[in-house]
Amino acid sequence: MPTITSVEVTDVRFPTSVTADGSDAMNKDGDYSAVYVVLHTDGLDSDGAPLAGHGLTFTIGRGNDVVALAARQQAAQLVGGDVDAAAADMGGLYRDLTSDSQLRWLGPEKGAVHLSLAAVLNAAWDLAARRASKPLWRLLADLTPEELVDVADLRYLSDVLTREEAIALLRAKEPTKTERIAHLEQSGYPVYTTSAGWLGYSDDKLRRLCQEAVDAGYGHVKLKVGANLDDDVRRLAIAREVIGPDRRLMIDANQVWDVPQAIDWVRELARFDPLWIEEPTSPDDILGHAAVRAAVAPVRVATGEHCHNRVMFKQLFQAEAIDYCQLDTGRLASINEIVAVLLLAAKFGVPVCPHAGGVGLCEMVQHVSVLDYVAVAGDLTDRVTEYVDHLHEHFTDPCIVADTGTGAGYVLPTAPGYSTRMHPESVARFRFPDGEYWKTASHVPHG
Repeated sequence: MPTITSVEVTDVRFPTSVTADGSDAMNKDGDYSAVYVVLHTDGLDSDGAPLAGHGLTFTIGRGNDVVALAARQQAAQLVGGDVDAAAADMGGLYRDLTSDSQLRWLGPEKGAVHLSLAAVLNAAWDLAARRASKPLWRLLADLTPEELVDVADLRYLSDVLTREEAIALLRAKEPTKTERIAHLEQSGYPVYTTSAGWLGYSDDKLRRLCQEAVDAGYGHVKLKVGANLDDDVRRLAIAREVIGPDRRLMIDANQVWDVPQAIDWVRELARFDPLWIEEPTSPDDILGHAAVRAAVAPVRVATGEHCHNRVMFKQLFQAEAIDYCQLDTGRLASINEIVAVLLLAAKFGVPVCPHAGGVGLCEMVQHVSVLDYVAVAGDLTDRVTEYVDHLHEHFTDPCIVADTGTGAGYVLPTAPGYSTRMHPESVARFRFPDGEYWKTASHVPHG
């Protein structure tokens, strides 16, 4: 039986601010970063290589070291543990990691300690899937309804979703799982691109990237907005001209507006027929989102990448505040909390369109979206998952997006794990502050 022998936590940062990749109205100069956790074991995988679990959470630079410190404390609790015992009870492992009352005080279930918990648990889930020689989505889809509900953290949710309701919801989808897997094998999971629309890009670059998105088969393109209304009008006009009237255009304000400002601004941009406005105001303002949603219809409201936990999503659903649920695999506490949110969204009939604008997030969200379609929601209506074409070359099993004839989509992952293992050379080169890149770069942030 393999045992977890040691933990490695690395602060990895990529200099995306140099090219304005990832730039938006709130975050103008982010360096896409990861707290990268490796759980080493004394076992071997199915190929005879050392068995390890790899996980990460996402930040945009300064403060990544703070999250790494928390991850080291949390992951240390796993050293000496039996891999097979943990994999057989991932719900129990989750509860063990979240039961540290002193560390929990720093959240609870929010902020740096929740980001770090995501990294550690993502590594544990990757380890469980690699031990089973299955991609994570398949490991989860193969569970019975009772087993999948046992994974989910349903605490604080029973007023709207009981264990019995969750099991019944999953059981209703169980007989047709195989059909949906076959559909994904043929067509992939539908995606949209944000890569064309970063706020720091020139108009010429915006036009060129929108055309490339059209040529690659994307039916949905998202642009960042919110810094200057005249600029937004000009940029949206360019995008709409290039993609035409039939493709969907989405806009993302990244939290910069107060509620009245959000309403006025979106009404000004409504002439470009946006499908949704994403993060129109503070991510904590549930009633504010509800007010925006009521005022800007038929433009819809999407949010979730900065929702701290499943309880916030519960309240967003209860308040009828959002049309799209954009959960984040680096902010929620990994699969245990993600499954709970998927179940909530299915109960309330809200499509899940995960956020993936960050290093490693696309690799993870493909598994989540596939699980949602195969085992939970069982539906692709109004569902499209984000794809950002940056930094995938640093992963050993990068996500793949291709046009299968029905539009661009994530190709169904087949390699064991959560697709979160990074190349050692990438970790060494971009380790902060002493990796080869950061030792020699003229662009060196503080922190």
